[in-house]
Amino acid sequence: MTEKTKVLVCIKCRMPGESKETPFDQRTGGRLYREVAAAAESADDLEIVPVECFSVCKRPVTIGLAAAGKWRYLYGDYPLAAADDILAAARIYAKSQTGIVPFEERSESMKTGVVSRIPPGL
Repeated sequence: MTEKTKVLVCIKCRMPGESKETPFDQRTGGRLYREVAAAAESADDLEIVPVECFSVCKRPVTIGLAAAGKWRYLYGDYPLAAADDILAAARIYAKSQTGIVPFEERSESMKTGVVSRIPPGL
């Protein structure tokens, strides 16, 4: 069986105006995680993983894409209701042998939201 592509969603992310006292599950990140997980519920190619913090607080909500042997990415600036966009980006990433998606094949959020790229195996 092929390893699933992991979609990592920061559940600690909060938008400006959200209190630090807001529980993670009620923050924008926690709510987006639930949206993405629900949208991918029947997907056998993706695993949705909650992450407590990527330390990219100026770019909420931050997500990551990862798979064995591939470059990994962090993307920022995902709002609520972005689940379909996130899953589409994950599937574009999954089709790449190396994790590097040519610029012209990227979704708009993949073009504008890149925070970092991390080499495989580290």
